[in-house]
Amino acid sequence: MSTSSAALSLKLAHEAIYQSIVDCERCPRLREYCAGLAQTRRRAYQDQTYWSRPVPGFGDPRARILILGLAPGAHGANRTGRPFTGDGSGAFMYPILHSLGLASQPTAISRDDGLRLRHAWIASVVRCAPPGDKPKPEEIRNCSIHLTNEIAALKRVKVVVCLGKIAWDGYLAHLLGAGVIERRSAYTFGHGAQYKLPNGLHLLGCYHPSLRNTNTGRLNATMFERVFVEARELAGL
Repeated sequence: MSTSSAALSLKLAHEAIYQSIVDCERCPRLREYCAGLAQTRRRAYQDQTYWSRPVPGFGDPRARILILGLAPGAHGANRTGRPFTGDGSGAFMYPILHSLGLASQPTAISRDDGLRLRHAWIASVVRCAPPGDKPKPEEIRNCSIHLTNEIAALKRVKVVVCLGKIAWDGYLAHLLGAGVIERRSAYTFGHGAQYKLPNGLHLLGCYHPSLRNTNTGRLNATMFERVFVEARELAGL
């Protein structure tokens, strides 16, 4: 296959995955909750139209680093339609990714703000904002097909960074289902946890950059940056 044909095939694959995520109706509770957020809206966003659909992954289709979060923020990605965009978690994360050359700019305000990722792809284990940031186990399982499809299309990934334990457990469930690992208990989540998987990929753990974690000091910029410096090195960047 020629380079141009391969590029077109990759583009079409990502477009199909994007549409399948946006059209997903697998979890009635989450769909109802997201639709309700679009009707009530926060006072600061009264003049905006909420995305309120499942949120696809975002980034460089040739990414070497997969960044995996929990779920869209109710008034962040659920509003803007792009992961970690328009909320405090993104305001913490993107300046650090930008400083490491993984993002084209330090801000993420809307899905048409010009932000581009380099060598990185950002997704989540649940694509709809869950009430209280707590998806049910069956909702995580329902959503796993989207992660599986994205991972299959991201053929150059060498490092996976999981932001928080739910993302970690969701990725391990994918690995178990794919036959890559035999048991999840061999991989314990923690900030800075690092494992080389049987398929050669590197798995890194990082506390989620939620306001709950960053405002309390459980996670600070130095801690977050160290994880991604390591991710860059392991990815050969």
